[in-house]
Amino acid sequence: MLPRSLLPALLLALGTSGCAAISALDSASQPLDIYELRTPAIAGAAGRGRAELVVETPIASGALTTDRIMVRPSPLQAQYLPGARWSDEAPAMVQTLLVRSLAETGAFASVGRAPLGGQGDYALLGELTDFQAESYGAGAPVSVHLRLMLRLVRERDATVVASRTFELREPAADDETATIVAAFDRAAGRMVAEILPWVAGTGG
Repeated sequence: MLPRSLLPALLLALGTSGCAAISALDSASQPLDIYELRTPAIAGAAGRGRAELVVETPIASGALTTDRIMVRPSPLQAQYLPGARWSDEAPAMVQTLLVRSLAETGAFASVGRAPLGGQGDYALLGELTDFQAESYGAGAPVSVHLRLMLRLVRERDATVVASRTFELREPAADDETATIVAAFDRAAGRMVAEILPWVAGTGG
């Protein structure tokens, strides 16, 4: 039997741990804000192309292969916005954006995704090396940095037809989550606008 002098301390400890567990459950049940990138308005081609295109999921580092929204406070440090997520992992989200946008151009007979899309006349391979907001130093302005290296490969002989790196930065007005996401959306739209004519002109 416990000494009577220990009972109040034990009851207090149990009550505190119970409150902590309830607090953790409350935090876990709080909804996250989910964000996605919009497919920009696309001007269709004059006629539909004959070639079929498969868009692979871009490869990326483990820090980028996540649905969390990355912010770099320094070039060597990665953090993530609290309480907010992308609708998918960043590489998969970029793939979806490219598939939808390229399909809307009409430059190809069909545009699909690998592995479900099968094999086409061309494959678009990519490496996503930057997909984050950056603010280096206290009070420094926030900007979004995107960098995507692409290769267009002819499937029948595995020949690299063309390769190019697309990189841009887009300033954010402040460090609020919604403002940063809006800068991501603008940056992605600008990047897609550069990618589409390059892919269509090379393989369409």
